Amino acid sequence: MTQYGHFFYDYFRDLGLTRLSAKYLNMLVLLILTIVVILIVDLVVRKVLRLISARIAAKTKSNFDDLLISNRVPRNVAHIPALYLAITSIPLVFNDFKNLHLFFEKTMEIAGIILGLWIVRSLLNTIKNYFKTLPRLKDKPIDSYIQVFMIFAWVLGAGLALTVIIGKGSLWQVLTGFGAASAVILLIFKDTILGFVASMQVSINDMVRIGDWITFEKFGADGDVTEINLATVKVQNWDNTITTIPTYALISDSFKNWRGMTNSDGRRIKRHMLIKQTSIKYLNDDDIERLKQIEIISVYLNTMQDKINNFNTSHGVDKSLLINGRNLTNVGVFRKFIQTYLEQHSAINNDMLLMARQLQPTSQGVPLEIYCFSKDKRWENYEYVMSDLFDHFLAAAPYFDLELFELPSSSTFE
Repeated sequence: MTQYGHFFYDYFRDLGLTRLSAKYLNMLVLLILTIVVILIVDLVVRKVLRLISARIAAKTKSNFDDLLISNRVPRNVAHIPALYLAITSIPLVFNDFKNLHLFFEKTMEIAGIILGLWIVRSLLNTIKNYFKTLPRLKDKPIDSYIQVFMIFAWVLGAGLALTVIIGKGSLWQVLTGFGAASAVILLIFKDTILGFVASMQVSINDMVRIGDWITFEKFGADGDVTEINLATVKVQNWDNTITTIPTYALISDSFKNWRGMTNSDGRRIKRHMLIKQTSIKYLNDDDIERLKQIEIISVYLNTMQDKINNFNTSHGVDKSLLINGRNLTNVGVFRKFIQTYLEQHSAINNDMLLMARQLQPTSQGVPLEIYCFSKDKRWENYEYVMSDLFDHFLAAAPYFDLELFELPSSSTFE
């Protein structure tokens, strides 16, 4: 080794240079030649390994090797021979300079640790991307687990690098030293630790999956979950903006997950109309005959009219006043009209709860609520179905002599 390390030294001495100058020039020339050789080796190995990996990936059916290439695993691995050559060349190049020898030796060892971390990072990203292609795992928070492994790798790499720099002691002693600063470490990595615990709970309890529609009013989020990682959850809102939510907020605050609705057989429609109380009345025979022209309730009116007449006759009810005995009301018939219309509507799921109900009267009128489920759960179609229903009901109310409440406007007093 000494003989090759002084290969140019004797030549420079023969040229009449001083011993010190000859040593520096010898080191410089060897360093330049070594760098050139290392770059050539790195380039050749990278080209060959890339070509081989591309051919192998083209012949296999699995997409795992394709992901290895896209995450640059072969490219990072290709640097290993060049790094090994650089480490073995240090004693040759810096044979006469012990301090530089030690400095570059430690530098190359740290470079080896960094390269190892990059390879591990590429492999973990490949595993993450591959798991996301599996149907049973694509909605799981894979990012969180990969980030945890990466944090452990970086901590291990930092410990190894510190061991190399210090030059004494073992990795265990260095990590033990970290324990003395545990309070500071906990403070620095507080969000990471909270995020890790939250990710585990979110995954175990199946609270949120990628692709779920969630509403988180505190953070202004209303849209689909696109990513779950160690620190944050990304939500793409319906206006295509992105909201970032701390992962631990999913277990510390309240939010709404619409997955249950998405997985069910229908999306709920729950909306009411306000009926003016003064427009509610009993129906006389003329009113009933007029309403029989509405086809979907004509059979109901005939049936109910016969039942009511038989009851009133058998009980000798004085019908000079409509309030006596049993009677039909316009709001009750209107409820039956709504109920029948919903049952016959092709967009409404009749296998789920369906009703038109009257709520407690308010100062603004009597709320008449429609409660049913749309078969189509897509937002735009759901809104269309609901609007179509209420278009019909609002327009139908006057046929039953019912008025809808609205706040007075200037036109009211004209």
